[in-house]
Amino acid sequence: MFIRAYLRASTEDQDAGRARSQLQQFAADHGQKVAAWYVENESGAKLDRPELFRLISDASPGDVLLVEQVDRLSRLKAEDWETLKAKLAEKRLRVVALDLPTSWMALPGHHGATDEVTAGLLDAINRMLLDMLAVVARKDYNDRRRRQQQGIEKAKAAGRYRGRQPDLKRHAVIREMLAKGMSWSSVAKATGASRSTILRITKASA
Repeated sequence: MFIRAYLRASTEDQDAGRARSQLQQFAADHGQKVAAWYVENESGAKLDRPELFRLISDASPGDVLLVEQVDRLSRLKAEDWETLKAKLAEKRLRVVALDLPTSWMALPGHHGATDEVTAGLLDAINRMLLDMLAVVARKDYNDRRRRQQQGIEKAKAAGRYRGRQPDLKRHAVIREMLAKGMSWSSVAKATGASRSTILRITKASA
């Protein structure tokens, strides 16, 4: 059984690897070690996330999918969340989230259930709480989108809207790394940038 950590940020300007040390410490505190890392800059409201599905493809039955918070895994609408849950269940992946203590019992050696009935009950409770947190994460996503749109409309009306500006400093670092011959995979791992972001910067520099 392996612990596979999934790190996600919504935009290229956020550091997807920000929680790496926190997840490492959590695993160590439970006598475990993270065997593989999967990092990407994609919206949690999208089902199509290459690194998440690479994790699922790599996983063996009984592996642990470790996340900082449930919203790192899902801000999906209900039908997409059901699709993702089915994929996780097909691989018998056990989700452990730092913000869901009932999920910690899935870790090897965790002192939780002492018998099959108790273990089954705790698993059912955990799945219910996971569903609930996924719904809350989706609501938070929708609320933030609505507030952002209201802010944009207000700024447009006042003639102050410029749109999201690129992180020029980060783009310069990426261009420098590419110029030194570093591979896209290395650049993505070091900066947390998605491959689409690196492609866009490459095209702009051509």
